[in-house]
Amino acid sequence: MARSALILVEGHRGNGLRYVQAIQRLGLQPITLAADPTRYDYLAPESVEAIRVDTDNLDALIHECSRLNPTYDIVGITGFTDLDESVYATVGKLCRHFGLPGPNPASIERCCDKFTQRQLLAEAGVPIPAYRLAANAADVQKSTAEIGLPVILKPAAGSGSSGVRLCRNADELAEHTTYLLGEKHLWQSSPRILVEEFAQGPFYSADIMGNEVVGIEAADFDCPPHFVFRECIFPAPLSDDEYKHIADVSLRCLQALDLGWGPTNIEFRWTKRGPVVIEVNPRLPGGANPKLALLASGVDLIKEHLKLVIGQEWDLRKRHSHVAAARFLNPDRDGILDWIDGDSRAATIPGVAEVQIYVGPKTLIVRQGDHRDAIGHVIAVSDSQPQTEAILQSAVDLIAWSITPIG
Repeated sequence: MARSALILVEGHRGNGLRYVQAIQRLGLQPITLAADPTRYDYLAPESVEAIRVDTDNLDALIHECSRLNPTYDIVGITGFTDLDESVYATVGKLCRHFGLPGPNPASIERCCDKFTQRQLLAEAGVPIPAYRLAANAADVQKSTAEIGLPVILKPAAGSGSSGVRLCRNADELAEHTTYLLGEKHLWQSSPRILVEEFAQGPFYSADIMGNEVVGIEAADFDCPPHFVFRECIFPAPLSDDEYKHIADVSLRCLQALDLGWGPTNIEFRWTKRGPVVIEVNPRLPGGANPKLALLASGVDLIKEHLKLVIGQEWDLRKRHSHVAAARFLNPDRDGILDWIDGDSRAATIPGVAEVQIYVGPKTLIVRQGDHRDAIGHVIAVSDSQPQTEAILQSAVDLIAWSITPIG
């Protein structure tokens, strides 16, 4: 009898291992299809079958899945990657081809084009920052003059804050425009830059399954003018009215973008206008959110997503009410990592749920100004926010590292 398998298209540094382990706990065989399986260092230790295939080529993926069919009973397909959300649209197309549950690929593609996303949200009356689309430096200058400094410059496609920068003055604007239009930033097609009003205020993100808001997280950032997460806390310290306001706007986003199957993550800034939508991501967030949601509420977002993928009913009932938080270890310089230690001691502190170091000694550290900059994280949980914050700080204080600059 063929063993039941679940296909993962590509992988993810943050949540890839969690997905693999959740698939195994469901009694299924995980199989990864990736352009370069060696990118995902969690595959080998878990003995996950990994197949090299051009994941930008839908026909090649269909062929590979068909080739696996005599050996495995493929019961579901999903996927993700760190920097290219379009993989999820490809997943939707694969699911439709094989008659499996999956997201609407047309909705995912519209959502992944940030300019189209903005247009659809604006037409639906969802509060968003002022925005313009630019293709060259002259467009950027004109758009900035219309919106007014400071502005956010970002690629119209991408994720993980890659290429996103706050430009506070003319020099920063010119510098980042040159970067985005130069050879350092890779475009899949001709350059399309979003110029956006900087919506100022506390940052929140809503984790959604289907049409249900599972929880809302608060976060702040390191390394301005870039947006590198420093700390996340779940649930966010919101009043009932504030929570309802964000939840209501979240559901309006789903309706405007024709989403509502599977996971969605929506980012906000709470401004003088109330919650303003920064971005709608048609997927689970790639950072610590799923782990924080599990620790804080008992809801396993990854498991429940996978149950939907294989046609089972999910269960989003909260089991308990704790406060979980993550602190990311962000280096303040580029160079060679000489050493990093203290993580073992940090992990022994009561209330510390997880300590992960992503890199080892002699690693070259080159900050990108996005999610790839973190070299580790610490997660803590307790019954209250002050206690969780105290546990987290005690653990982080034990971890130290040294980086020798090059040149």
